[in-house]
Amino acid sequence: MRPSRRAPDELRPVTLERGVVKYAEGSCLVKFGDTHVLVTATLEDRLPPWLKGQGRGWVTAEYGMLPRATSERTRREAAAGKQSGRTVEIQRLIGRSLRTIVDLEALGERQITVDCDVLQADGGTRTASITGAWVALADCVNWMKARNMLKANVMRDNVAAISCGIYNGTPVLDLDYAEDSEAQTDANFVMTGDGRIIEVQGTAEREPFTEGEFLALMALARKGVARLVDLQKLAVA
Repeated sequence: MRPSRRAPDELRPVTLERGVVKYAEGSCLVKFGDTHVLVTATLEDRLPPWLKGQGRGWVTAEYGMLPRATSERTRREAAAGKQSGRTVEIQRLIGRSLRTIVDLEALGERQITVDCDVLQADGGTRTASITGAWVALADCVNWMKARNMLKANVMRDNVAAISCGIYNGTPVLDLDYAEDSEAQTDANFVMTGDGRIIEVQGTAEREPFTEGEFLALMALARKGVARLVDLQKLAVA
């Protein structure tokens, strides 16, 4: 039995609330159960220096956790003077996941910065961030379309992410913290709307997992991502 009493293939309750920030070109408050992330997408008429003059744009991401997103206060990284390795790794994952489904040439010489701020953490903050980031990005692109700033379709597909793991010997979908902290194996899957794989992160916490167990996790992830993509489509419809 899972601590949450969910079925092995059951997601936590997921909501994607759009337009939650007044000034951002796109925004989404994403909730995976008790994990809540505020995502904003900002359009900027600037590019990294190495991209200037190449006729294409850029999508990048930043990620952070508020001090009381967790059960005990964590020090702000700004106060420490540098980002942690975990933060850097997650924001790079979000950025490259979004870029795989964006036509950067169609975007033009502009940058969209996606900010993911974790308000409350209960496992799966990176997967929730990616899933909500697609919604915020879609709203930003639609904001541009409404102002005739784009001549072609920029977004080629959906992208969503979900965690899976082996808990008490059973492959399960969408781990909360109680499961994640005790899982024998945990993994994150990032996929497109048509089922292609962007990235897989998998780790054996206690003993190595088999190919069969990995395939079971993959099957769960495909089911979970398909459901998340349906929710994304409903959110932006």
